[in-house]
Amino acid sequence: MTENPEGQGPLAPDPPDHVKRTAIDLIAAYADHDRDALERVIPRATDDAEAVRSELRIISAFLGRRVQETGVVWKPADSREAVARTVAEMLPPELEFAVSTAWEAHTVGEEEAAERLTRGDPMVYVHMLAAFGAAIGSAVYKRAELVSILRQVTGLSE
Repeated sequence: MTENPEGQGPLAPDPPDHVKRTAIDLIAAYADHDRDALERVIPRATDDAEAVRSELRIISAFLGRRVQETGVVWKPADSREAVARTVAEMLPPELEFAVSTAWEAHTVGEEEAAERLTRGDPMVYVHMLAAFGAAIGSAVYKRAELVSILRQVTGLSE
């Protein structure tokens, strides 16, 4: 654990590389609309759901800033539609519905409703954030660029 540069206490330890890879692999599977790749990465994501969720939050924040910096217009409604489109037919219907409706609640600030819609399943959040990362990342990067940039940002080597 290292010291926070702003002097506000220690930073959280860097997540293990396999967690970073899993987060990026989830985003890549969604960006490619590759159900087989998604099915292969889900067991790894499930094993480390909370750590993967945390990493996906960081990646989503980075991509959100990149969208703002590039001037691409991205509104909450765009996010809701993009996530729903991204998970469509990639997940079993009940999980697809949970992800889409929880994300919709999340984007309008209804965190309690979003939490209720996840039914305590951290993988719903993992899918929400991975689909969002794929959708918003694809708004500013080509697929190969997206994966490469995410590897660089997370500190993974190519």
